[in-house]
Amino acid sequence: MNEKEREQIALFRFGLIAPLFNGQVDPKTYLNELEGKIHSVPYYGERKIAVKTIKEWLLHYRRNGFEALKPKNRADRGDSRRLSPDDRDQIIEIRKKNLHMPVSVFYEQLLASGEIQKNQISYSTINRLLKKHNLVGKKFVAIPERKRFAHEKVNVVWQGDLSHGPYIRANGKAKKTFLIAYIDDCSRLVPYAQFFSDEKFDGLRVVTKEALIRRGKPKLLYSDNGKIYRSETLQYACARLGITLAHTAPFDPRAKGKIERLFKTIQTRFYPLLQTDPVDSLEELNERFWRWLEENYHRRIHASLDGKTPHEVFHSQMNEVEFLEDTSILETVFLKREKRKVKSDGTISLDKQLYEVPPRFIGTSVDVRFDEQGVFIFENDKKVAEARPVSFEVNAHAKRVQSPFLLNDSNENREGAEHV
Repeated sequence: MNEKEREQIALFRFGLIAPLFNGQVDPKTYLNELEGKIHSVPYYGERKIAVKTIKEWLLHYRRNGFEALKPKNRADRGDSRRLSPDDRDQIIEIRKKNLHMPVSVFYEQLLASGEIQKNQISYSTINRLLKKHNLVGKKFVAIPERKRFAHEKVNVVWQGDLSHGPYIRANGKAKKTFLIAYIDDCSRLVPYAQFFSDEKFDGLRVVTKEALIRRGKPKLLYSDNGKIYRSETLQYACARLGITLAHTAPFDPRAKGKIERLFKTIQTRFYPLLQTDPVDSLEELNERFWRWLEENYHRRIHASLDGKTPHEVFHSQMNEVEFLEDTSILETVFLKREKRKVKSDGTISLDKQLYEVPPRFIGTSVDVRFDEQGVFIFENDKKVAEARPVSFEVNAHAKRVQSPFLLNDSNENREGAEHV
């Protein structure tokens, strides 16, 4: 089991305990609903999760955070300890004739036919074997039921979404913009929103970080199934921060009606101002928008707030707002993550670019985290070094340092020669 698989399992486990951790459900009712339910678990396949196990995960998360949800690595690195090569070949051949079966059913069939014994070969062993040979079928994920909601307290739910913005003229060309925003379900206040020139995850990272710094931490982020909202980076960040991440059913815009209504308000009340007084840059567009948001939208009486403004409702409940104790955590939890093996010349490859790392990492696998600002090396979830883009011109004149592995080899050879 590699680190990425361990992290995916931890994210799945957090998804189950998040409603309990954030107090969004009645524990007894919620656990009763989960009891006996079959889940599609990363790496392990279809499984039932015992209530006792869920309670243990919740306890581990409260004590030690996200890392405590990761399964421990097996000492034998995932190899089958009981299946012989002949057994593996036989099971693979049987599986090829029964690809329509879920792995759980296939496992039960192997037991029933006597091909394997339950006390000798576990379900996970069979599942790993089939995954290794691409013999695991598509998994069907159940769509959660959508219910109408309106929360009485601020920062319980933030709805998030992306909307197509106005075109701006730059260097004689019309360029498209995209608005990424969050809205607080209770107060209708906008924690943060910004226009960008594309719809990539980097924009969502900026908006989410700014919203958390300015308006505190929500218990739940609720968005559609857009690619950026499904990213592992956002899932990881929410798990580390203790925020539940939920998604609407596909093609169901009514499920996030408040953010859709916000976009409509922006289109009818802010965009017309740009027609009479156009902007010349993305920076000017955002400055004008932020000013309108604070001076107009936030301080205008909202029809659903009983004669109050979003600003009044939010600030009347400041005692409910939980701000981050250490905002520096936002500099690391939103970084993209990869594993890389450091070559003998002290370099790693990332997105078709070579980067240099400190010599002590040569020959090891390192945890690489990065964004548009830089590439960093992490150990035990802490940043320990920064990777630099390789400059071939500078390296051509740099004094070479011999690899420590080569030094060890040459020392051994020299000592051997002396003995001879």
